[in-house]
Amino acid sequence: MEKNIKRYFPVFVLPTLVSFVTVFLIPFIMGIYLSFTKFTTVDNAKWTGFDNYIKAFTQDENFINALWFTVKFTVVSVITINFFAFLLALLLTRAIKGTSFFRTVFFMPNLIGGIVLGYIWNLLINAILGIVGLDITYDARYGFWGLVFLMNWQLIGYMMVIYIAGIQNIPHELNEAARIDGASSFSILRNITIPMVMPSITICLFLTLTNSFKLFDQNLALTGGAPARETSMLALDIFNTFYGRTGWQGVGQAKAVVFFIIVATITFIQLKITSRKEVES
Repeated sequence: MEKNIKRYFPVFVLPTLVSFVTVFLIPFIMGIYLSFTKFTTVDNAKWTGFDNYIKAFTQDENFINALWFTVKFTVVSVITINFFAFLLALLLTRAIKGTSFFRTVFFMPNLIGGIVLGYIWNLLINAILGIVGLDITYDARYGFWGLVFLMNWQLIGYMMVIYIAGIQNIPHELNEAARIDGASSFSILRNITIPMVMPSITICLFLTLTNSFKLFDQNLALTGGAPARETSMLALDIFNTFYGRTGWQGVGQAKAVVFFIIVATITFIQLKITSRKEVES
């Protein structure tokens, strides 16, 4: 068996490895290089050192605003999505009728594309605000909470499914023994349920963090960054810099590298912290 694995290992690994190198690794390295250059095409790139990074932080207020807006949005979205997803998972793992139906209904929004979802909620929110003569671009606060609501509506069902899988893997005997010993429902939740579903919590936190930081389609469709780019998140700001400002392609690329570093660092820290909790539990 081991000989067969060694023999066919290159056959199965080589296509994936080639795809990874050509589609991800090479463009990633080229992107880092281009962030240190001024260019309009790859062929005419001229080395400028850290000028693009300095320009991004000192000459572009939109980038700082987008960074702060994205951080606030991510914090609120991660907390609300995981709270409501976990709450729904607790409710839908009880012996009640129609749980399969509700699980399907709550999961369905995740199947809708981001652009379509953004335009749908743009119409719905503007219809409500239109009653008082406003729209979602009137104030940045409307755009912020509109994006939070949209993100919750899209991801709660997805995270709920993951939490349900974790809860259903808890041995039934643990809960029964705790109830016999007189433990309250809150005590069981705190000392048994949450520690036992830490792997699910790790996955859900990772997914909500990365999806919130990288949000682009919904942001573009729902607000487009309006008013005055006050609701532009990092991905949309990078897009507008790269394609909307002549001679700023290098700055846009530098922003993309900074964006990658921020997301990678935060998710790495989150995974280390929550993984350690898994070991402790």
